[in-house]
Amino acid sequence: MAINTSFIKLEGTLDGLTFYNKDGENVVKKKTQISKNRITNAPEYQRTRENNQEFGGSAKCGKAFRESFAGIARLVSDTYLSARITAKLRSIIPNGDGLRGERNIELVDNLEPFIGFNFNLSKPFDSQFNAPAVGPDIADTKDSVQWDLPDFNTDTFVRAPEGATHFKLALATGYVSNYEWDTSLKAYQPVEEKPNALGVVEYSDAIELGGMVGSATSFNIDLSGYAPVPVTTALLAATAIVFYQKVNDELYVLAQGHSMKIAAAK
Repeated sequence: MAINTSFIKLEGTLDGLTFYNKDGENVVKKKTQISKNRITNAPEYQRTRENNQEFGGSAKCGKAFRESFAGIARLVSDTYLSARITAKLRSIIPNGDGLRGERNIELVDNLEPFIGFNFNLSKPFDSQFNAPAVGPDIADTKDSVQWDLPDFNTDTFVRAPEGATHFKLALATGYVSNYEWDTSLKAYQPVEEKPNALGVVEYSDAIELGGMVGSATSFNIDLSGYAPVPVTTALLAATAIVFYQKVNDELYVLAQGHSMKIAAAK
């Protein structure tokens, strides 16, 4: 790998050389000549194949993770959400049973790394909303979630973007199954198809910015329609805040400022 110091900055491949930008520097390297067939079959690429398989499993499980929060994710997520979730899942694979390249993704037994996971790194939930509250609390049967917030001062505990006049709090829940390697399909599959990748979002009433809310805010999401929940399926609960601007008595969702984090999991 070399640094391109020319005043001509290229990107792409030319005459077997690949030009790209890395950490603000223009870098050039020779294009690899390794064939796909060699990576797929050569003994020296066994570890690469194992890593690719487990990465693929992490990506598939990550997709279910994102889909379970699809009802709100587009409002509160950054552009790197998919990659960050995949990396987080990839990090727990070494804890799973099985041979390298086929190790189980045992999410249920490895939930701690996901607590506090923010869907938007530039807008952490705790920086936008930090009123004292208990929960959310997930039932042991994983078929209900409760979140109670006492009355609070919006001037003190809410960091609103410019133009916001109101906000809504939200409680979002999502089910994600453990994943395991299927030898016949040569791919990772969910241990349980249902309720994998399903979830529910509940919003509070619109709360005007300025002063006390005036009452407690409570959420109680009933998920009994998914019961009994398999022991190999995790339930994640996320807390969120979404901002609005009131114009002519109509509330319009702002384009920025929203945030959400995983606050509990079981």
